[in-house]
Amino acid sequence: MTDPDANVQQPSPAAATRAAAATRDIAEVPAVEVISTAAVHLMSAAAVKCGLSPDTAGVPGVDLMDLDEARKLITALAGLVTAAAPEIGNQHARSLRDGLRSLQLAFREASQFPDAPGEGPGEAWTGPVS
Repeated sequence: MTDPDANVQQPSPAAATRAAAATRDIAEVPAVEVISTAAVHLMSAAAVKCGLSPDTAGVPGVDLMDLDEARKLITALAGLVTAAAPEIGNQHARSLRDGLRSLQLAFREASQFPDAPGEGPGEAWTGPVS
C-alpha cells in the first residue's frame, strides 16, 4: 500500500512563518473593519457590473455591464448590510446603506425592463427602493 500523504508537499518554514504572521494580523483587525471591507468589495464589483466604472484604456464602462452578475452582488450586499447593521452600529451601517441604495437605483436605471417595486436586487432585505 502507498501512503497517501507521501506526495503532499509541506510548506517551507518561510511560508509557514508568513502564514502565522497573516493569521496574527487578521486577528488584530476589528470585526467592523472586516465587514466594511467585504461590503466595499461587493459595492465596487456591483458598480462595475452596473456599468458605473469610468472609461479605462478606451473601453467604455458600459461594455463591462452585466446586470445578472450585478443583481447577485447587490443582493449579497443587502444581506450583509442588513444582518451586520445591529453589530457594526449606525455610524458604519448608514454609509453602507447609502451605497447599497445608490447601487439599487443605478441597477433600476440601467435595466431595460426595471423590476417591480420590492422585487429589485436586495429589496427582499431592504424593502422597496425608490
